[in-house]
Amino acid sequence: MTGKVALVAGGSSGFGRASALLFAKEAAKVVVAADKNVDGGRETVRLIKEAGGEAIFVKADVSKEADVENLVKQAINTFGRLDYAHNSAGIIGSGKAGFGDQAGTLTTSEETWEMVMNVNLKGTWLLMKYEIPQMLKNGGAIVNTSSVAGLVASNLGLVAYTGSKHGVIGLTKAAAVEFAAKKIRVNVICPGAVRTVMNEHYFLADPQLESRLALLNPMNRLGTISEVAEVVLWLCSDAASFVTGAAIPVDGGAVAR
Repeated sequence: MTGKVALVAGGSSGFGRASALLFAKEAAKVVVAADKNVDGGRETVRLIKEAGGEAIFVKADVSKEADVENLVKQAINTFGRLDYAHNSAGIIGSGKAGFGDQAGTLTTSEETWEMVMNVNLKGTWLLMKYEIPQMLKNGGAIVNTSSVAGLVASNLGLVAYTGSKHGVIGLTKAAAVEFAAKKIRVNVICPGAVRTVMNEHYFLADPQLESRLALLNPMNRLGTISEVAEVVLWLCSDAASFVTGAAIPVDGGAVAR
C-alpha cells in the first residue's frame, strides 16, 4: 500500500483506529475523521506519526453532507488521491437508550431512530458519494461497517441499530454492483461481540453482559478490534481483488449456528 491513501471515518477509537494504524503500518497515508471524539482522532494521528507514518485529522460529522464533502476535499488537497476507505463511523443509540427493552420496537424514540439512521446509514451513503468519484480516477476499495445485527436480529432490542446495519449491507451491495466494472470494490464487515470503547459503557452498566455476549459465538470469547481491522486491510488489498459486494461476518462463528 506504499504511496496509497486511506480515509478512515470513525478513526478516533475502536475498529477505525485499529484499521488506521494498520493502513499506516502498510505504508499508506491516512486521513482520520471523527466528530464527537476529536481528541481521540488526533491521538490516532499522533500514534501514526510516532510510528513514522503520515496522517492528518479532519473533524467531520458524517451525517452532514457539507462535512463529508470537506473531508474528502481535505484528503485530496493534502495527499492528492484516494485509494481506500474504511467507513466505520457509527453509534448504537442516542445515549438515552442502549441494550435492552428500552430500545425495542415500541419504545425507541423518534429522536433515537433518526440519530442512528443519520449516522449509521445516511453517513455511510454520504461517505461513498464523495469517496467514489475520487476512486474512479485510479480504482479503489471501500469497506463499510455493519454488524452481525445487520445479518440477524437478537433479543437485545436495538431496533434502530439493527435496521440501520441491515441497511448498510444493502447499500454496500448496491454500490458494489454499480461500480464493479469501474475498478472499485465495495465490501462490508459484520463484527460480532467485540470489546470496543463503545461497548465498555454497557459492560460497566451490566457486569454480566460481557460473559453473555461471549457465549453467543462458538469460540466463547469476545473478539478484538485488531482481528476486525485485519479483515478490513485484507479486503482493501490486492489479495481480495475478486471480492466485492460481500458481507463478511467477523464474529467467532455466531451467525453460523
